[in-house]
Amino acid sequence: MKNWVTELRIALVATLFLTLILCGIYPLIIWALSQGLFPGRANGSLIMRKDTLVGSSLLSQGFTDPKYFHPRPSAAGQGYDATVSAGSNLGPTSKKLADTVRQRVADYRAGNHLPSDVLVPVDAVTASASGLDPHISLKNALLQAPRVAKARGLSEERLREQVRVHTEGRDLGIFGEPRVNVLMLNLAIDKE
Repeated sequence: MKNWVTELRIALVATLFLTLILCGIYPLIIWALSQGLFPGRANGSLIMRKDTLVGSSLLSQGFTDPKYFHPRPSAAGQGYDATVSAGSNLGPTSKKLADTVRQRVADYRAGNHLPSDVLVPVDAVTASASGLDPHISLKNALLQAPRVAKARGLSEERLREQVRVHTEGRDLGIFGEPRVNVLMLNLAIDKE
C-alpha cells in the first residue's frame, strides 16, 4: 500500500509540473516571442484602412463586382466564411464536382469575355483545401485584368503592372508557383 501511495504522489506531482510547463510557461513564452518578433502576423495579418478593418491578408474574400479581381471559388460555408473553413470533400470521380467545375469554367469565360479556346486556370474554377486561399495564380490575374480595366476605366497595362507588383514569388525560391494576393491587389487598385 505504501508503494502505491508513493507512486500516486509522483504521478500527481509530474502531472502538475507538466501542466504548469506545457499549459502555462511554454504558451506564454511563444506568445511573447511572436508578439515581439512579428506582431502583425501573430495577430492575424489584419489590414486596416482609416481605422476600419477590411480583412486579413491570410483569408480570401468574396469579391464579385466586375471592377475587382475575383478570388478562387470557396467551399467554406455560404461564401468565404472562416468559421466553417473546409474543402468540398468531392473526389475526382464525383459527377457533382465535374458539373460544378464545368459550370465555373463557362461562368469564368463569360464573366471575363474569353473565347472558348482559352484555357481557364485550374485555380479559377476549383476551391482550395481550406476554401479560403487568398491567392490566385498569375495567369488567373492576367486573364481578369481586361475585365477589371474596362470596369474601372483604367488601362490594361497599368493593371498588369499592379499585378506584377503584387505577385509573390515561390516560397524559398523553389516551392509552389508565383501567386497574387487578391485582397492586397484590390486594395491597391482602389487607391488609383
